[in-house]
Amino acid sequence: MPSIAIGPRAPRWPRLLLMLLDVALLVLVLAVLAAARYDLTFSVKNRPGVALAMGLSAAVYLVTYGLLVARRYRWASTDEMLGLGITALCLGASLSAASVLTDPSIVPLSVAVTIAPSAGSAWLVLRYAAVRIHRARQRRDRRGGRRAVVVGAGSGGQQAVAMMLQDSRAALHPVALVDDDPAKRHLGVLGVRVAGRIDDLDEVVRSTEAEIILFAIPSAPAATVERVVHVAAESGCELLVLPSFSEMLTSEGAPAGPGRRVGSQVELPRQAFRPVLLEDLLGRGSVETNTEAIASYLDGKTVLVTGAGGSIGSQLCREIAQYSPARLVMTDRDDSLLHAVQLSIDGQGALESRDLVLGDLRTPGFITDLITDIRPDVVFHAAAIKHLTLAERFPAEAFLTNVVATADLLRACVAADVDRFVNISTDKAADPRSVLGYTKRTTELLTATFGTTASDDARYMSVRFGNVLGSRGSALTTFAAQLAAGRPITITSPDMTRYFMTVHEACQLVLQAAVDGETGDGLVLDMGTAHNIEQLARRFAALQGFAEPRIVYTGARPGEKLAETTLAAGEPDERPFHPLISRVRIPVLPRDLLLDITELRTGVVTSGGVQLVRDWLRDAVGVVAPPPAPGVEDASTSLVGPTPGPTSGPTPGPASEAEDDATAHHAPDHHDRTAWTSHS
Repeated sequence: MPSIAIGPRAPRWPRLLLMLLDVALLVLVLAVLAAARYDLTFSVKNRPGVALAMGLSAAVYLVTYGLLVARRYRWASTDEMLGLGITALCLGASLSAASVLTDPSIVPLSVAVTIAPSAGSAWLVLRYAAVRIHRARQRRDRRGGRRAVVVGAGSGGQQAVAMMLQDSRAALHPVALVDDDPAKRHLGVLGVRVAGRIDDLDEVVRSTEAEIILFAIPSAPAATVERVVHVAAESGCELLVLPSFSEMLTSEGAPAGPGRRVGSQVELPRQAFRPVLLEDLLGRGSVETNTEAIASYLDGKTVLVTGAGGSIGSQLCREIAQYSPARLVMTDRDDSLLHAVQLSIDGQGALESRDLVLGDLRTPGFITDLITDIRPDVVFHAAAIKHLTLAERFPAEAFLTNVVATADLLRACVAADVDRFVNISTDKAADPRSVLGYTKRTTELLTATFGTTASDDARYMSVRFGNVLGSRGSALTTFAAQLAAGRPITITSPDMTRYFMTVHEACQLVLQAAVDGETGDGLVLDMGTAHNIEQLARRFAALQGFAEPRIVYTGARPGEKLAETTLAAGEPDERPFHPLISRVRIPVLPRDLLLDITELRTGVVTSGGVQLVRDWLRDAVGVVAPPPAPGVEDASTSLVGPTPGPTSGPTPGPASEAEDDATAHHAPDHHDRTAWTSHS
């Protein structure tokens, strides 16, 4: 016979036995109500009616509860409460009808009317007592586990306490909670009391002799996490974190930060608590986005993502897939990365889908065939060379990938009437000093320029942000490899700072920025506060369980800044759309510089071609790098390394002259669509 239980470790009682227990309680309640109505005396005349009422009540309960509740809801669960209410109403209505239609009445009408709330209350008391007894036994049985104080008494804390108490193999035993909400000061969660505020955590840990601090506020700001980390370090407690539900559902193929494991399928582990990660300290909690507005330009549309195998591209694909596009076409030149991103989205990774396109944007004809074939409505351009040092060493490669391929893609998108084009840029494009910065700034200028030749309702914009935590090639990945190999951590300078954000936060804001951005907009994501890289490295080593690392300073590399900025000089910090998104206007490129791309495509690989690229980038961006800091190579020279010989490009002039030249060029007419599209 099917059975139910009030908890994973409770005896599994037969469903019929539990129903008979309810019937016995119902008969008892009816007897008490009838006795009260008859002044505690049952005459021979009244006994048959009361007996008939008891039989009728039992029959109504068994039929109603058996059909509507028993096979649908777990006994003593919250869901069962609605079923009990319906059962009580049916019981009251049936007994009241029987009382009115019989002569003499089987029971007085007052008894028939009050049976529903009285029986319902009795059933609830029974279940409450059963649950309390069960939970008390759970806490008694779990006292052998490691004692844990839970930070947060909201939904996350309640989930954490329930997981620890209900899992017979859990190694943790909750002894107290702390929460800053005054309304939760005396709250009890499954018998575990709130013992104070987060500021009282140190005292609560000592008084309860806790060994574990479990942080259960998935959306907490970094400052709150920092407070808890400090208390854990001072008290010697191990710190664990309850991840968000979306993090628990991370599937294979999704990028995994250092110390994070991913599985091949969606699976909720029995003990879903993990060590604290660096993104917990740097992240800023959840990002509020307008999901309806995002869905309005993605739902039912054909979306193309270039560089889909990269850290940003792959996460964008996963985020976009949730908005039900008609097609999500993913292209990359790395077949293994394409396999991984498809596996993370549909769990199959068969590589047979027409929405997976293997190819290099630099291959002649590839972009034209791709855009002509799929006819996208929305394009997210994330393909790029992104490593600063390699871009400095091989500027021709950075130019061909970041500039030439972007220009070709924009030209094809304009010709195909793409509605929305989002260029993924970087904070190094703000006042650039490196090849990477110059090329990415140029992609912003190209996006604004080609956008002026698109249709009136099209939107061509760039989104600029900084470092992404845990991405391939990021500082954290480098630190993790060095620590694992027992090597010292290499850092440019003790004064170097960088901005960081999580990949999920970055992609959410990219999708939001594309809601409000217009042609010619540069949308700059708020990266929070800059973090000192050395302090970040030491904190990362501590969180990963390594001893105090040895730091080696390498000095600034060519083109590298000690401190990045997200907004260039003269760019206002205006946020008309979203509190975390600034909007700046990107100028258009002069026509003569734009037409040079066709010549530079072939000339860059010839003798002196690299210098031509350097001069063209300088003119396109319209700035000359400031004088270098002592001991740092001049940024303008670092664009190309030593000059190979005489060049045909213009001679670098003062910054003011370059800026004047850049702003004096005539901007093209918005409807002159042939000026940039007729050259391939």
